[in-house]
Amino acid sequence: MLCFLNLLKIMPGEKTKTKRIFLTGFMTSGKSTIGRIMANVFGWNFFDLDKVIESNEGKKITEIFEEEGEAAFRKIESETLRNIAHEENIIVALGGGAIVNEENLNFCKNNGTVVYLKVDKKELLRRLKKKVDRPLFKNLVLNEASDEKILERINTLLKEREKYYLQADIVFETGINPVGKTVDDLTRTIKRYFREKNRSKRPK
Repeated sequence: MLCFLNLLKIMPGEKTKTKRIFLTGFMTSGKSTIGRIMANVFGWNFFDLDKVIESNEGKKITEIFEEEGEAAFRKIESETLRNIAHEENIIVALGGGAIVNEENLNFCKNNGTVVYLKVDKKELLRRLKKKVDRPLFKNLVLNEASDEKILERINTLLKEREKYYLQADIVFETGINPVGKTVDDLTRTIKRYFREKNRSKRPK
């Protein structure tokens, strides 16, 4: 895997944004898996926002949704995000809906670099149709809904969310490559993004 440790040296004036990377994308897009590996590559700390919430609240995300409702969960989510982002040299895997909020989106873009992990809808279907730990799909899966019904739900949520996802600083299509190759390719993409951004800031 590529080494990312020298990246900060080539980005004067961008220190704050380069010390925090926020991974966003639809559920099962690989944010947690990719983020954890990338954090090891960079030598940074990794936070899975949903896992931090579960630890703080002492209950699963599905339980928070069921007992307190989505609005209460989103409030907890926003507060937890801001607490985490006090740290530097971190990679944060956001929940699938965390950035579907202008305040959260602007917060992440102002305090770090946002990367959208984009996954094909059919691949999302393959990953989601057996998951019972996703509150917005739990009932469909438990009731053995058809692929068409699950895909319809994916399409509906993506229609609501993608306008936020696409405002990310980097849009990265993960494909179905092995995770090691995905991390390597994403690291190259991030390095290229910062180099180009730094070049554009130089006096002409």
